[in-house]
Amino acid sequence: MLSKESKIGVLENFYGIDYVLFGKPVNKVETCCPLVKEEFLSVKGALLSVYIEMLKLVNYTPKVIEEKINSASLLKNARRSAKIAREQSQKIVVSKKARKNIKESLKTELERDKNIDIPKLVESKIREKAFGLAVDNMLLVKCLSEAKEPEKLNDWEGKIIEDSYKILRDNLVESAIQILYDDTID
Repeated sequence: MLSKESKIGVLENFYGIDYVLFGKPVNKVETCCPLVKEEFLSVKGALLSVYIEMLKLVNYTPKVIEEKINSASLLKNARRSAKIAREQSQKIVVSKKARKNIKESLKTELERDKNIDIPKLVESKIREKAFGLAVDNMLLVKCLSEAKEPEKLNDWEGKIIEDSYKILRDNLVESAIQILYDDTID
C-alpha cells in the first residue's frame, strides 16, 4: 500500500509528464489525430502503473507532507518538477556518454536504411534521448533517493519492472514526438 505522500507524488508526476514533454497539459496540445493523444494517455497510465510497482518494490518513503495539497498546488509542483527535469535532461544530453549513446543509435539506424535523411535523424535521436532523460529524471531521481531498498531493482523482479518501465517510457516519448512533430499521421 502506498502512503498518502506517495500517492500525491504519483498524481503530481501524472501531470508533470505532460509539462516535461509538452510544456502544458496534453489536452491543450493541438494535433491532427486524437487517436495519438489517446495512445499517449494509455501509455502514460501504463507507465505510471509500472512506476507504482517500482515504488512498492524499492520501499519508497517520501518526506511527510504537512500542508494541505489542492489541485493548484499539485499543478504548481508538477510544473516545477518538470522544469527541473527538463533542465537536468539538457545538461545530461550533451554529456560524452549521452553523445556516444546517440551516435550508436544513429549507426544502427543508418545500417538499416542507407537513404535516410541524416540531419533529420540526428535531430530525432537527440529529441528522443532528451525526452527520455527528462521523464527518467522526474520519475526516478526522487524515487531512488528516497527509497529504503533501491538495490531491489537489481533483483529478478526489479529487472522485469525496470525493463517494463523502459519500454513504456520509450513508447510514451514516441507518442509525444508524434503529437508534437508528426503532422502526417493518418
